[in-house]
Amino acid sequence: MKRGAGHPSTGPAGPGRRFAAIALIGAALLLAAVLSLGVGYYALTPLQVVQAIGSRLGLYHGEVLPQALTVVFRSRMPRIIASVLIGGALSVSGAAYQGMFKNPLVAPEILGVAAGAGLGASIAIAGGFPYYMTQVFAFVFGLAVVLIAYLISGRTTQLPTVSLVLAGVMLKTLCTSAISMIKYVADPTDALPAITFWLMGSLNKVTWDSLRFSLPMMAAGFLVLHLMRWRINLLTLDDEEAISLGANPRRDRIMVVVAATVLSAAAVCLGGIIEWVGFMIPHIARMLFGSEYKYIVPASTLLGALFLLAADGLARSLLVMELPLSVLTSFVGAPFFIFLILRRTGRG
Repeated sequence: MKRGAGHPSTGPAGPGRRFAAIALIGAALLLAAVLSLGVGYYALTPLQVVQAIGSRLGLYHGEVLPQALTVVFRSRMPRIIASVLIGGALSVSGAAYQGMFKNPLVAPEILGVAAGAGLGASIAIAGGFPYYMTQVFAFVFGLAVVLIAYLISGRTTQLPTVSLVLAGVMLKTLCTSAISMIKYVADPTDALPAITFWLMGSLNKVTWDSLRFSLPMMAAGFLVLHLMRWRINLLTLDDEEAISLGANPRRDRIMVVVAATVLSAAAVCLGGIIEWVGFMIPHIARMLFGSEYKYIVPASTLLGALFLLAADGLARSLLVMELPLSVLTSFVGAPFFIFLILRRTGRG
């Protein structure tokens, strides 16, 4: 059957080897998360990290540095969990969008969710609201933009997916212009730097409270997309062919859009706008595991989490000051996009 979200690849031979490869990525993610607890301005050895965790769990009764407990549990663990969740959310949303829109160049930002969230966060920061209100504004505005795009697409006579993308691009442009206006009038000594840094993506303000806000929405989005991963395969087909196979393309499309949008909005409101993850990681998963979404969805989730976890570790360890995450992801994403262009050119 023809797939619309990119060239299929062979991947590991057989379901058993593919699931084993996914399990191996999960194990690598767990190991990387433990090692990341020691990375940063205040470095900790792996032994100190294990001792701190064991002490909190009641498994280690020896002496533990108080600074190690503070750094591990109050500073680094929340942002490491956030990086895993955000990376997985953006990647699986991008994979779902690419399959649903039958377009390998689609990313979670295509419907304007990131621009809408950026506008909401900019309004909250410029208005002097507390940080938790920045999350609320970002999440609500991100969902609102996609809802407006969907309502606009329903009023047109074009194909639903085409009109939805066009409406999303239009609203994304409007939100970007509004953000520029807010930055132009914002206080240059306080609000403007905060808005700029938030829009570039960062996890330095993530706390347990901010995690609790995003976690329920992310859990719901992950659950829906993982349960629907077989149906996303049908969305890559023409509607007539999908209907003949017993699917309901319109209902499934709405469910995928809602789940992916909630995931993207929850990710953006937690860590700001982090680009390229949702575009690049699904392509890597497709090259490694083939075109079946029952493998692409879990593989994208784990690979995205591992990638953003590594990027966050570099962001807080390369220089004395912390680097914005979008800077690092763009350094990887842009060359990867060129690689994809050259790869497709070589094929045809």
